[in-house]
Amino acid sequence: MQENNSFKPKKFAVVGAGPVGCIVAAFLARGGYDVTLCDVQTSLLEPALNPGISLSGADEFQAKVTRTTTRIDELAADPPDVVIVTVKATALPIITSALETFITAGRYVVSWQNGIDTEQVLAERLGKKQVMRAVVNYGCILEGPAKVKLAFHHRPHYLQELDPGSKDAAQAICNALTECGLDTHHTNQIRNMVWTKTINNSCMNPVCAVTGKTMFEVINDPIVMGLVNSLLKEGVRVARANELLLGPDYYIECIDYIKEAGHHKPSMLQDIEAKRQTEIDYINGKIIEYGERAGVKTPFNTTLRSLVKALET
Repeated sequence: MQENNSFKPKKFAVVGAGPVGCIVAAFLARGGYDVTLCDVQTSLLEPALNPGISLSGADEFQAKVTRTTTRIDELAADPPDVVIVTVKATALPIITSALETFITAGRYVVSWQNGIDTEQVLAERLGKKQVMRAVVNYGCILEGPAKVKLAFHHRPHYLQELDPGSKDAAQAICNALTECGLDTHHTNQIRNMVWTKTINNSCMNPVCAVTGKTMFEVINDPIVMGLVNSLLKEGVRVARANELLLGPDYYIECIDYIKEAGHHKPSMLQDIEAKRQTEIDYINGKIIEYGERAGVKTPFNTTLRSLVKALET
Protein backbone atom coordinates (compact mmCIF):
# COMPACT_ATOMS: atom_id res chain seq x y z
CA MET A 1 0.00 0.00 0.00
CA GLN A 2 1.35 3.43 -0.98
CA GLU A 3 1.64 6.17 1.64
CA ASN A 4 2.66 9.84 1.72
CA ASN A 5 1.39 10.47 -1.82
CA SER A 6 1.23 14.18 -0.94
CA PHE A 7 4.79 14.29 0.41
CA LYS A 8 6.60 17.44 -0.70
CA PRO A 9 9.97 17.84 0.99
CA LYS A 10 10.97 21.38 1.90
CA LYS A 11 13.62 20.88 4.55
CA PHE A 12 16.78 18.88 3.93
CA ALA A 13 19.77 17.98 6.07
CA VAL A 14 23.00 16.85 4.42
CA VAL A 15 25.31 14.81 6.65
CA GLY A 16 28.90 15.29 5.56
CA ALA A 17 30.59 18.49 4.36
CA GLY A 18 33.06 16.68 2.12
CA PRO A 19 32.92 17.15 -1.66
CA VAL A 20 29.96 14.81 -2.23
CA GLY A 21 27.87 16.42 0.51
CA CYS A 22 28.78 19.98 -0.47
CA ILE A 23 27.58 19.36 -4.01
CA VAL A 24 24.11 18.10 -3.06
CA ALA A 25 23.78 20.82 -0.39
CA ALA A 26 24.74 23.52 -2.91
CA PHE A 27 22.22 22.36 -5.50
CA LEU A 28 19.41 22.15 -2.93
CA ALA A 29 20.29 25.58 -1.52
CA ARG A 30 20.36 27.10 -5.01
CA GLY A 31 16.93 25.56 -5.58
CA GLY A 32 15.53 27.50 -2.63
CA TYR A 33 15.26 24.63 -0.14
CA ASP A 34 15.95 24.90 3.57
CA VAL A 35 19.30 23.12 3.94
CA THR A 36 21.23 22.21 7.09
CA LEU A 37 24.79 21.02 6.49
CA CYS A 38 26.18 18.72 9.20
CA ASP A 39 29.80 17.81 9.89
CA VAL A 40 32.00 17.32 12.95
CA GLN A 41 34.64 19.68 11.52
CA THR A 42 33.65 23.29 12.14
CA SER A 43 36.26 24.52 9.64
CA LEU A 44 34.39 22.77 6.81
CA LEU A 45 31.08 24.37 7.77
CA GLU A 46 31.82 28.06 8.26
CA PRO A 47 32.27 29.03 4.56
CA ALA A 48 29.07 27.18 3.62
CA LEU A 49 27.11 29.92 5.38
CA ASN A 50 29.13 32.82 4.05
CA PRO A 51 30.19 33.25 1.27
CA GLY A 52 28.59 29.87 0.47
CA ILE A 53 29.56 26.58 -1.13
CA SER A 54 31.52 27.17 -4.32
CA LEU A 55 31.42 24.66 -7.19
CA SER A 56 33.72 24.72 -10.21
CA GLY A 57 34.47 22.44 -13.14
CA ALA A 58 31.55 20.51 -14.60
CA ASP A 59 29.15 22.83 -12.68
CA GLU A 60 30.00 26.36 -11.60
CA PHE A 61 28.02 28.40 -9.06
CA GLN A 62 27.95 29.43 -5.41
CA ALA A 63 25.12 28.90 -2.90
CA LYS A 64 24.65 29.49 0.84
CA VAL A 65 23.07 26.83 3.05
CA THR A 66 20.44 27.85 5.61
CA ARG A 67 22.36 26.68 8.68
CA THR A 68 25.10 24.33 9.85
CA THR A 69 25.62 22.06 12.84
CA THR A 70 28.31 19.76 14.21
CA ARG A 71 25.76 17.53 15.95
CA ILE A 72 23.19 15.40 14.16
CA ASP A 73 21.10 15.09 17.32
CA GLU A 74 20.51 18.87 17.19
CA LEU A 75 18.33 18.25 14.12
CA ALA A 76 15.74 16.66 16.43
CA ALA A 77 14.63 20.11 17.65
CA ASP A 78 13.27 20.94 14.18
CA PRO A 79 13.53 17.74 12.13
CA PRO A 80 14.14 17.89 8.36
CA ASP A 81 11.87 16.08 5.92
CA VAL A 82 14.83 14.34 4.31
CA VAL A 83 18.33 13.55 5.55
CA ILE A 84 20.90 12.83 2.84
CA VAL A 85 23.89 10.87 4.15
CA THR A 86 27.08 11.49 2.17
CA VAL A 87 29.79 10.50 4.66
CA LYS A 88 32.06 7.50 4.31
CA ALA A 89 30.24 4.24 4.96
CA THR A 90 32.50 3.48 7.91
CA ALA A 91 30.74 6.23 9.91
CA LEU A 92 27.25 4.78 9.42
CA PRO A 93 26.76 3.00 12.77
CA ILE A 94 27.29 6.13 14.90
CA ILE A 95 25.31 8.32 12.47
CA THR A 96 22.39 5.89 12.48
CA SER A 97 22.21 5.93 16.26
CA ALA A 98 21.84 9.73 16.17
CA LEU A 99 19.26 9.68 13.39
CA GLU A 100 16.95 7.19 15.07
CA THR A 101 15.97 9.78 17.70
CA PHE A 102 13.91 11.75 15.14
CA ILE A 103 13.55 9.71 11.91
CA THR A 104 9.98 8.52 12.24
CA ALA A 105 7.03 8.04 9.88
CA GLY A 106 6.94 10.75 7.22
CA ARG A 107 10.68 11.47 7.34
CA TYR A 108 13.29 9.78 5.20
CA VAL A 109 17.02 9.08 5.01
CA VAL A 110 18.85 8.66 1.71
CA SER A 111 22.16 6.81 1.47
CA TRP A 112 23.97 9.03 -1.08
CA GLN A 113 27.17 6.99 -0.80
CA ASN A 114 29.59 4.62 -2.43
CA GLY A 115 29.66 0.94 -1.63
CA ILE A 116 27.40 -2.09 -1.31
CA ASP A 117 24.71 -2.49 1.40
CA THR A 118 25.14 0.98 2.97
CA GLU A 119 21.34 1.35 2.97
CA GLN A 120 21.01 -1.92 4.88
CA VAL A 121 23.09 -0.52 7.76
CA LEU A 122 20.68 2.41 7.99
CA ALA A 123 17.58 0.23 7.68
CA GLU A 124 18.63 -2.06 10.51
CA ARG A 125 18.00 0.76 13.00
CA LEU A 126 15.66 3.12 11.15
CA GLY A 127 13.40 0.63 9.36
CA LYS A 128 13.08 0.01 5.64
CA LYS A 129 10.17 2.42 5.15
CA GLN A 130 12.35 5.35 6.17
CA VAL A 131 15.43 4.47 4.08
CA MET A 132 16.28 5.01 0.41
CA ARG A 133 19.37 4.39 -1.69
CA ALA A 134 20.90 6.52 -4.42
CA VAL A 135 23.55 5.97 -7.05
CA VAL A 136 25.51 9.14 -7.72
CA ASN A 137 27.42 9.85 -10.91
CA TYR A 138 29.90 12.64 -10.30
CA GLY A 139 33.59 12.79 -9.48
CA CYS A 140 34.81 15.58 -7.22
CA ILE A 141 37.67 16.94 -5.13
CA LEU A 142 37.47 19.18 -2.07
CA GLU A 143 39.89 22.01 -2.86
CA GLY A 144 39.18 23.74 0.45
CA PRO A 145 36.36 24.14 2.99
CA ALA A 146 33.08 24.42 1.02
CA LYS A 147 35.06 24.64 -2.22
CA VAL A 148 34.58 21.74 -4.63
CA LYS A 149 35.83 20.97 -8.11
CA LEU A 150 33.75 18.54 -10.18
CA ALA A 151 35.98 16.53 -12.49
CA PHE A 152 32.87 15.16 -14.18
CA HIS A 153 29.09 15.10 -13.69
CA HIS A 154 27.27 12.39 -15.60
CA ARG A 155 23.56 13.03 -15.14
CA PRO A 156 21.16 11.55 -14.15
CA HIS A 157 21.54 10.09 -10.67
CA TYR A 158 19.18 7.36 -9.46
CA LEU A 159 17.18 6.72 -6.29
CA GLN A 160 14.90 3.98 -4.96
CA GLU A 161 13.01 3.28 -1.75
CA LEU A 162 13.68 0.09 0.20
CA ASP A 163 9.99 -0.41 1.00
CA PRO A 164 7.39 -0.18 -1.83
CA GLY A 165 5.14 1.82 0.49
CA SER A 166 7.58 4.73 0.29
CA LYS A 167 7.67 4.91 -3.50
CA ASP A 168 5.66 8.16 -3.72
CA ALA A 169 8.01 9.82 -1.23
CA ALA A 170 11.02 8.61 -3.22
CA GLN A 171 9.58 10.08 -6.41
CA ALA A 172 8.93 13.38 -4.62
CA ILE A 173 12.57 13.52 -3.49
CA CYS A 174 13.69 12.78 -7.05
CA ASN A 175 11.51 15.66 -8.28
CA ALA A 176 12.99 18.06 -5.73
CA LEU A 177 16.56 17.13 -6.66
CA THR A 178 15.82 17.36 -10.38
CA GLU A 179 14.13 20.75 -10.08
CA CYS A 180 17.23 22.22 -8.45
CA GLY A 181 19.50 20.88 -11.23
CA LEU A 182 20.73 17.65 -9.66
CA ASP A 183 18.81 15.46 -12.10
CA THR A 184 17.71 12.32 -10.25
CA HIS A 185 15.48 9.58 -11.65
CA HIS A 186 13.43 7.05 -9.73
CA THR A 187 14.33 3.44 -10.51
CA ASN A 188 13.37 -0.08 -9.50
CA GLN A 189 16.85 -1.43 -10.31
CA ILE A 190 18.93 0.31 -7.65
CA ARG A 191 20.64 -2.86 -6.39
CA ASN A 192 21.87 -3.71 -9.87
CA MET A 193 22.99 -0.10 -10.32
CA VAL A 194 24.85 -0.13 -7.00
CA TRP A 195 26.77 -3.21 -8.12
CA THR A 196 27.41 -1.75 -11.56
CA LYS A 197 29.02 1.32 -10.01
CA THR A 198 30.78 -0.54 -7.20
CA ILE A 199 32.51 -3.00 -9.52
CA ASN A 200 33.68 0.00 -11.53
CA ASN A 201 35.04 1.58 -8.34
CA SER A 202 36.52 -1.69 -7.11
CA CYS A 203 38.84 -2.08 -10.06
CA MET A 204 40.22 1.49 -10.21
CA ASN A 205 39.94 2.96 -6.69
CA PRO A 206 42.22 0.53 -4.83
CA VAL A 207 44.79 0.43 -7.64
CA CYS A 208 45.07 4.22 -7.58
CA ALA A 209 45.18 4.17 -3.77
CA VAL A 210 48.05 1.66 -3.69
CA THR A 211 50.09 3.12 -6.57
CA GLY A 212 49.40 6.82 -5.94
CA LYS A 213 48.57 7.23 -9.62
CA THR A 214 45.66 9.15 -11.14
CA MET A 215 43.14 7.25 -13.24
CA PHE A 216 44.76 8.59 -16.43
CA GLU A 217 48.19 7.34 -15.31
CA VAL A 218 46.81 3.89 -14.49
CA ILE A 219 45.02 3.61 -17.81
CA ASN A 220 48.21 4.45 -19.69
CA ASP A 221 50.36 1.94 -17.82
CA PRO A 222 49.80 -1.45 -19.52
CA ILE A 223 51.03 -3.51 -16.57
CA VAL A 224 48.95 -1.69 -13.95
CA MET A 225 45.96 -1.62 -16.28
CA GLY A 226 46.23 -5.41 -16.46
CA LEU A 227 45.53 -5.52 -12.71
CA VAL A 228 42.50 -3.26 -13.18
CA ASN A 229 41.25 -5.63 -15.85
CA SER A 230 41.62 -8.66 -13.56
CA LEU A 231 39.74 -6.91 -10.73
CA LEU A 232 36.96 -5.93 -13.12
CA LYS A 233 36.49 -9.45 -14.44
CA GLU A 234 36.55 -10.89 -10.93
CA GLY A 235 33.86 -8.45 -9.78
CA VAL A 236 31.70 -9.34 -12.77
CA ARG A 237 31.96 -13.06 -11.97
CA VAL A 238 30.88 -12.45 -8.37
CA ALA A 239 27.93 -10.27 -9.38
CA ARG A 240 26.64 -12.74 -11.93
CA ALA A 241 27.08 -15.66 -9.53
CA ASN A 242 24.79 -13.74 -7.15
CA GLU A 243 22.28 -13.14 -9.97
CA LEU A 244 22.88 -9.40 -10.18
CA LEU A 245 22.04 -7.92 -13.57
CA LEU A 246 24.93 -5.95 -15.08
CA GLY A 247 23.93 -6.18 -18.74
CA PRO A 248 25.57 -8.12 -21.60
CA ASP A 249 28.01 -5.33 -22.54
CA TYR A 250 28.94 -4.24 -19.01
CA TYR A 251 32.63 -5.17 -19.29
CA ILE A 252 33.13 -3.15 -22.47
CA GLU A 253 31.08 -0.22 -21.14
CA CYS A 254 33.09 -0.19 -17.91
CA ILE A 255 36.42 -0.10 -19.74
CA ASP A 256 35.15 2.74 -21.97
CA TYR A 257 33.90 4.65 -18.90
CA ILE A 258 37.25 4.29 -17.12
CA LYS A 259 39.16 5.57 -20.14
CA GLU A 260 37.21 8.84 -20.05
CA ALA A 261 38.07 9.64 -16.42
CA GLY A 262 41.15 11.74 -17.12
CA HIS A 263 43.58 13.07 -14.49
CA HIS A 264 41.27 12.36 -11.56
CA LYS A 265 42.26 11.05 -8.16
CA PRO A 266 39.46 8.72 -7.00
CA SER A 267 38.16 9.07 -3.46
CA MET A 268 40.15 6.14 -2.09
CA LEU A 269 43.45 7.71 -3.15
CA GLN A 270 42.31 11.04 -1.67
CA ASP A 271 41.59 9.23 1.61
CA ILE A 272 45.00 7.55 1.70
CA GLU A 273 46.78 10.84 0.99
CA ALA A 274 44.77 12.54 3.76
CA LYS A 275 45.47 9.62 6.14
CA ARG A 276 41.76 8.83 6.47
CA GLN A 277 40.04 5.48 6.71
CA THR A 278 38.82 4.29 3.29
CA GLU A 279 35.64 2.56 2.17
CA ILE A 280 37.52 -0.53 0.98
CA ASP A 281 35.40 -2.83 3.20
CA TYR A 282 32.18 -1.64 1.52
CA ILE A 283 33.63 -1.92 -1.98
CA ASN A 284 36.19 -4.70 -2.50
CA GLY A 285 35.34 -6.19 0.90
CA LYS A 286 31.72 -6.67 -0.15
CA ILE A 287 32.78 -8.32 -3.40
CA ILE A 288 34.85 -10.74 -1.32
CA GLU A 289 31.86 -11.37 0.99
CA TYR A 290 29.45 -12.03 -1.86
CA GLY A 291 32.06 -14.15 -3.60
CA GLU A 292 32.22 -16.40 -0.54
CA ARG A 293 28.41 -16.70 -0.57
CA ALA A 294 28.40 -17.91 -4.16
CA GLY A 295 31.58 -19.99 -4.02
CA VAL A 296 33.56 -17.64 -6.28
CA LYS A 297 37.22 -17.08 -5.39
CA THR A 298 38.37 -13.45 -5.24
CA PRO A 299 42.18 -13.41 -5.04
CA PHE A 300 42.62 -10.00 -6.72
CA ASN A 301 40.06 -8.25 -4.52
CA THR A 302 41.45 -9.95 -1.42
CA THR A 303 44.99 -8.82 -2.22
CA LEU A 304 44.02 -5.21 -2.97
CA ARG A 305 41.89 -4.96 0.16
CA SER A 306 44.83 -6.17 2.25
CA LEU A 307 47.18 -3.63 0.66
CA VAL A 308 44.79 -0.71 1.16
CA LYS A 309 44.11 -1.74 4.77
CA ALA A 310 47.88 -1.78 5.35
CA LEU A 311 48.15 1.78 4.01
CA GLU A 312 45.33 2.95 6.31
CA THR A 313 47.31 2.19 9.47
